[in-house]
Amino acid sequence: MADPLGGADLSLIPTVGSKELVALLPTLLGLSGGGTVIVPEVAYPTYEVGAVLAGLGVRRTDTPPADAVGVVLVWLNSPGNPHGRVLSHDELRAWVGWGRAHGVPVVADECYVTLGWEAEPRSLLHPSIAGEDHTGLLAVHSLSKQSTAAGYRAGLISGDPALVRRIWEVRRHLGLLVPGPVQAAMVAALEDDAHVDAQRERYRARRDLLAPAVRATGARIDHSEAGLYLWVTRDEDCWTTIDWLAGLGIVAAPGIFYGPAGARHVRLALTATDERIAAAVERLAP
Repeated sequence: MADPLGGADLSLIPTVGSKELVALLPTLLGLSGGGTVIVPEVAYPTYEVGAVLAGLGVRRTDTPPADAVGVVLVWLNSPGNPHGRVLSHDELRAWVGWGRAHGVPVVADECYVTLGWEAEPRSLLHPSIAGEDHTGLLAVHSLSKQSTAAGYRAGLISGDPALVRRIWEVRRHLGLLVPGPVQAAMVAALEDDAHVDAQRERYRARRDLLAPAVRATGARIDHSEAGLYLWVTRDEDCWTTIDWLAGLGIVAAPGIFYGPAGARHVRLALTATDERIAAAVERLAP
């Protein structure tokens, strides 16, 4: 079959949102049939779903393990969902070094990278992290958060040209192609920083209202230095906290949904309207 790219390097392709990519990435990379995928201790559930779909095991860890026996892929998420944790430059470099030393692809889900509040998130592909090239590294991005374009299903993957090309080859045969009008909208959005800045300030204003109201109840907010969520605990089982919030007419996500390490936290989102955030603040008042 003729190569439509003429053998050219391919370092970035659009995807049908980022969730599709996260769920299918192990399969698209041909990793099915055995091995283990590393995911964060507290993590977006679709990383595990993607591993299971490919017949792979899952290991939860926030630090590079002593060895790489059986490991075929590493997922990072910074800023993290649900807890908003931002990996330091040293932590990112440690994962880059570990992945390259063991020949394991390291993939960063960076859907919240433009939403730093108390920390400045850094992409895995930044020269200060990746070095002179992107060998063994991939970064996933989405316009859903920064541009509130969830309905467009507008995502991107970039990084190591050899890995991106492998993904592209499989996706095009599966018909996973982003429609031309959506790609045009993505280009327009990515060329305009003003709307990203404006949306970030909306989220910041909501956070500045909701976070003090949560703390005033005696609850604690852990991490949450970036992203769209507050990672809240009252040092009790998350379902007890869910019941307390439900009694106030407030809906949150149980931390256990994101892994055993989240069992004593809940996730509060900043994605509700200004009016709903204001209502939640009023209901949390003593």
